Amino acid sequence: MIHRYSLNGYNIVLDVHSGGIHIIDDITYEVLGLVSPPMSSICSQRILDALGNRYSNQQIIEAYSELYELFEQDLLFSKDDYEQFANQMVASPVKAMCLNIAHDCNLRCEYCFASTGDFGQGRRLMDFETGKAAVDFLLEHSKGRKNLEMDFFGGEPLMNFDVVKQIVEYARSKEKEYNKNFRFTITTNGLLLTEDKMDYINKQMSNVVLSLDGRKEINDKLRKRVDGTGCYDTIVLKYKQLVDKRGHDNYYVRGTFTKHNLDFSKDVQHLNELGFDQLSVEPVVGDPSKGFAISKNDLPRIFDEYENLAQQIIESKQQGKGFNFFHFMLDLDQGPCAIKRLRGCGCGNEYVAVTPDGDIYPCHQFVGMEEWKMGTVYEGKLDFAKKDRFSKAHVYEKEKCKDCWAKFYCSGGCNANNFPLANK
Repeated sequence: MIHRYSLNGYNIVLDVHSGGIHIIDDITYEVLGLVSPPMSSICSQRILDALGNRYSNQQIIEAYSELYELFEQDLLFSKDDYEQFANQMVASPVKAMCLNIAHDCNLRCEYCFASTGDFGQGRRLMDFETGKAAVDFLLEHSKGRKNLEMDFFGGEPLMNFDVVKQIVEYARSKEKEYNKNFRFTITTNGLLLTEDKMDYINKQMSNVVLSLDGRKEINDKLRKRVDGTGCYDTIVLKYKQLVDKRGHDNYYVRGTFTKHNLDFSKDVQHLNELGFDQLSVEPVVGDPSKGFAISKNDLPRIFDEYENLAQQIIESKQQGKGFNFFHFMLDLDQGPCAIKRLRGCGCGNEYVAVTPDGDIYPCHQFVGMEEWKMGTVYEGKLDFAKKDRFSKAHVYEKEKCKDCWAKFYCSGGCNANNFPLANK
């Protein structure tokens, strides 16, 4: 399987199963468009006839020979060596946990997947005992994994920041005893940031995610406070202060684009102009009937906008500036391991989410869906049948994924959003 396209003056060919990426000239690109596997060592008369009005036979044969050499090296139309191993994946120890420290929020974002913060379960905060039990659960179920990750999530985690600090202190107190190393992350909308909180976050959190959708008029259209007013003016200044204190390291500003800003490259540019260089702006997922929802008819515009964004990044780097856009950060040299390519995230297997009541779900996106509840930290038990099922989720069991050229880059997408396990 290959994927070929032309962009910014380059003819690019991705060989899906080897991961090989080739830059080829115009004639080779045209010849490739007439080739299908298996390739013969001799260029067919059909190809010579099809291109003979623009190129000489010698030029066509030389281009074909270069393609055949790649084919012989298994770098073009390479065999699929992944599918035979897809069903051999096994369950792994839990290494990461999302703590829904607050099922409450001081914003009422219209597109919020968490029902404006409470996940449809009522507004409440996690107490320390539940957080402590969650840490104990992770310590037990991580088995021999030394490095553990814990993400403080909401709602808005800063509404329960004292408990965040208690949980961090407790987890740190267990590191030496269990030979573990905790890596903490926090996601915030920024409204409650103070200098003390910034200092604590920058000391204890390995990463911080700052929610902001871009231009003021875009951000404040859907990201409103409880009283209906916007939040942009308050949070931008606080984000700048936090990032400056942090040394512009290990953070990213994360936004959502909707039907209201299909020109989202302008929002990325705006965020960069504010001084942020670690950026992520992702498409909304929501009820198609909502005015902000993206439809299939919007996809061509979105594809063009991603190309606009890529060009912005190229031009910025050429000027000696540059910024990172999270979903463009692909390692085309080595890339992720085979298991990561096949199943993407560790949702429900290596990664779980815990609610303020101590209930365990496959990830924060599943919270509130009772059929996906996997246990409770208070009992210390986990539904291993569900865990095993998630461990075996892979691109080859998803009909629309297995024949897609991008399958090893998105790995089937978000399990919660596309619900591939719903009928299993």
